[in-house]
Amino acid sequence: MPKQKGSAIRLEHPPCLQSYAAIVGKKEGEGPLGSCFDRVEPDPELGEKNWEKAESHLQSETLSLALQKGGLQIHDLDCIVAGDLINQCTGSSFALRETEVPFLGVYGACSTMAEALLLAGILTDSGCCKRAAAVTSSHFSTAERQFRFPLSYGGQRSPTAQWTCTASGAAVVSAKGKAPRLLGGCIGRICDLGVTDASNMGAAMAPAAADTIQRYLTDTGTSPQDYDAIITGDLGRIGSPLLIDLLLKQGIDISAVHRDCGCMMFDDKAQDTHAGGSGCGCSASILCAHFLPQLADGTLRRVLFAATGALLSLLSPQQGESIPCIAHLVELGAA
Repeated sequence: MPKQKGSAIRLEHPPCLQSYAAIVGKKEGEGPLGSCFDRVEPDPELGEKNWEKAESHLQSETLSLALQKGGLQIHDLDCIVAGDLINQCTGSSFALRETEVPFLGVYGACSTMAEALLLAGILTDSGCCKRAAAVTSSHFSTAERQFRFPLSYGGQRSPTAQWTCTASGAAVVSAKGKAPRLLGGCIGRICDLGVTDASNMGAAMAPAAADTIQRYLTDTGTSPQDYDAIITGDLGRIGSPLLIDLLLKQGIDISAVHRDCGCMMFDDKAQDTHAGGSGCGCSASILCAHFLPQLADGTLRRVLFAATGALLSLLSPQQGESIPCIAHLVELGAA
């Protein structure tokens, strides 16, 4: 059964990530990690009639590929934990409505993959499930339509803005199997330091990442040097140095091991993505395509994955609200 020490959740019988997959769009495939992804989709609509259907298709295909890589069928899952950025998580519910698998829809914005993995791990460790899938996705065009301007408007993007990734990641969490293993985690707290610029998500989310990482390190009695990588997603070029500074003020130096998925996805200058990547699928796809294989082959032994999310709506910034943010964390290990 899961045990809690302060904010840290430790899994008594750590489940494994039995199989995982990542599918991305053309722009993401042209980035520095392009060769890592299982598939790069050249068509942003994936043969569908609109972008929302395209995102659902993307998520469905990614889960199917993760199952296929593990030699599994959809009926081998006891639960699917999934979410996205579209209103009421319709990207996920429409993608999975024909699976007939029990479904937990979650919303943590860009923190959704860490939230889904933590819930899937608790369900599996507690004995409620033998296998549970954690899935999430994002799509550049669905996010632009919902949160910003119609693409045809041609609005000027702020230098602090991040590029929502067309990407999806899926992982099957299983009670039995080998590494990589899900060892524990930390549920985030909502942090709001008054940032109101919806084009500067990195600055808004950095305090939430600092809070969750600090609480987990303190309550587990560990230090940054105990980990091969402390992975965030997606603070980008603006939020990443802010996170390091915030933790340094608390006597915690993560600079040597910090990796941010928003900084890793694109070549910002060559691809004109400004402050980096974002979206539910950004950190999920990089985790499943880049970091989990390194845990599986022993290149990495122990990492923290702290995904961050901005919990705003289309209207809340227009109503003068600041941006509440959250960061959920999971610890993953090779043994």
